[in-house]
Amino acid sequence: MAALTAGTKFPSELVTEMFDKTKGHSALAKLSGQTPIAFSGNTVFVFSVDGEASVVGEGGAKPAGSTTVTPVVIKPIKLVYQSRVTDEFLKCADEKRLEHLRNHAEGFAKKIGRAIDIIGIHGVDPASKQAISGFKSFDSEVTKKVSYNSSKPDENLDDAVALITDGTVTGLAVSPDFASAMGKIKTDNGYLYPEYRFGRNPESFEGLASDVNSTVAFNSSDDKAIIGDFANAFKWGFAEDVTFEVIEYGDPDGAGRDLKRYNEVLLRSEAYIGLGILDKDAFAIVTDEAISA
Repeated sequence: MAALTAGTKFPSELVTEMFDKTKGHSALAKLSGQTPIAFSGNTVFVFSVDGEASVVGEGGAKPAGSTTVTPVVIKPIKLVYQSRVTDEFLKCADEKRLEHLRNHAEGFAKKIGRAIDIIGIHGVDPASKQAISGFKSFDSEVTKKVSYNSSKPDENLDDAVALITDGTVTGLAVSPDFASAMGKIKTDNGYLYPEYRFGRNPESFEGLASDVNSTVAFNSSDDKAIIGDFANAFKWGFAEDVTFEVIEYGDPDGAGRDLKRYNEVLLRSEAYIGLGILDKDAFAIVTDEAISA
């Protein structure tokens, strides 16, 4: 394995694996069903073709159509993940070093997966929980909302779907307590949605891609469920080059512990992630927040 220095690109065999794993930890990545697309900042043009096709008689004039084009800018956001390991990492065989890197990559994948949701849904920095200036998240953009009723969560979903007039409903992301409420609904014949009982996380629900994820209600959010056209109206991507460096000195992660003194090194990875909602009207949120009439 080549020497690992500041700015080294992450080994190529780990990059695809790393971002494939985000689908297991990110509701948005899972429900969008997309393979991450490399980017360096994109403008996506959203075409709205309204009206219907017209029948034109012989010699008749062709009526004007009504198409609007809306640009949506997806700007990259830089994410950093760091982990400390023993300084034996610098001296061990390549096979052992690759094992360390795989562990680091798996941790990175989990944190990136959570970050995609936390940023995309709530528009906040996962670490500081502070709002990201100018970022358009589900919380800030989606205006179609239904008040949560823990005794009738399935009816809440019906009401939310009724609000969606744009796109096709393809997916559902729910918080653990919403899933628990679904699993408790009973009829004379037993539980109506047993797939949500005992902490289960079904891959699909009533034909929709589904995910139960704590990120939906991150930072005590009022969000309980998000439903809509994740397959078409939401996109995300990452810059293919994930940089990596090994830091041997100081306290670069602010842990209050000098690396050299404790025979440690810091593994730092950085990646650029971009994500954006292409059509806010293709989604609805079930929420605990007060909804004005």
